Amino acid sequence: MIKTLTLTNFRNHTMCRLYTNNRHNIIITGPNGAGKTAVLEAVSMLSGDRGMRGAPMTDIARFGGDGGFSVFAELNDETEISVSYASGDTNRRARIDGDVATIGDLAARLRMVWLTPREDRIFIDAAAGRRAFFDRMVASFDAAHAGRVARLTKLLGERAFALKCGRDSRWLDALDVQIAATAVSVAVARVQYAGQLNYFLTRCAVSVSGMVEQMLINGGAAGAVERDYMEYLIHNRELAGDKMILDGPHKFDFSVFNIALNLPAPLTSTGQQKAVLLDLILAHARLIHTKTNNRPLILLDEAAAHLDENARAQLFADLGAADAQVWATGLDENIFANVPDATFVACMNGEINNILVPGCTNE
Repeated sequence: MIKTLTLTNFRNHTMCRLYTNNRHNIIITGPNGAGKTAVLEAVSMLSGDRGMRGAPMTDIARFGGDGGFSVFAELNDETEISVSYASGDTNRRARIDGDVATIGDLAARLRMVWLTPREDRIFIDAAAGRRAFFDRMVASFDAAHAGRVARLTKLLGERAFALKCGRDSRWLDALDVQIAATAVSVAVARVQYAGQLNYFLTRCAVSVSGMVEQMLINGGAAGAVERDYMEYLIHNRELAGDKMILDGPHKFDFSVFNIALNLPAPLTSTGQQKAVLLDLILAHARLIHTKTNNRPLILLDEAAAHLDENARAQLFADLGAADAQVWATGLDENIFANVPDATFVACMNGEINNILVPGCTNE
């Protein structure tokens, strides 16, 4: 868990330090534009990902600053981690305990997942958004998963280019071998994660779909599935070079069934869909804690949006029992009054209160 968080020139924050007081729930409240979501985005940068908004680094750096930013955190075990970006750099820089590290090294230090208002429509929008959301959860459980997904995307792009350029079969053979091996690795991680997540779910159930994933669910051994998928690739080279015409893990999807209502999530109300998403996230935290004995971080932007009084009460009870450190934002502090074991941070009028550095302001 994070003990202190320090932001420098991040979004509208000039310089500030937040003390969590070793609490499990960090509640950040204030009006629109006060910088609440920016704090969550800063935390998300420590995950090894591009952050919950996926924004360019130049957009994250505070307007009027020197073009760079930094996010520094001290963890409960005294480990210090940071991500920084300087004007003119092509990439972010990471440090662990003052030593240079790779961005990927951070994923092993802080396992993290988040919900933003964008995910409120995840069950009714395009499959690409669901796929990205599910893969983020898998990567929080299996840090190597994000790299495998990125590699698969790159290889499929190379294959499409090779087909369009009429490259010889030996090049395509080599690509198909790599694609099949990577595709099965990605699919195995998804299927295994879904099965383990379902064990911790109480109000809903997850199912996965996809060509390679279904082969595994049907009992296929990984080696046999890899050979079958490679044969599929070889026998479908006459298709146009666009990788999306092919079937495979890049067309994966998942669905959620609301057990309490006996309905698929897309057929329920917006508030009920939000409650199911929260159930997924909290089950994920229990899974991570059980398997690794570490508490993951959960970031909930506008946590109580779309939830009625009963759903909020259930959420707050779940937050109190969560095996995680939860960072949540909202407009009204009073809504979160019953959240147990919480530290409250107020963003108001361009300043942050309860961030305990004298004279610390954000602009």
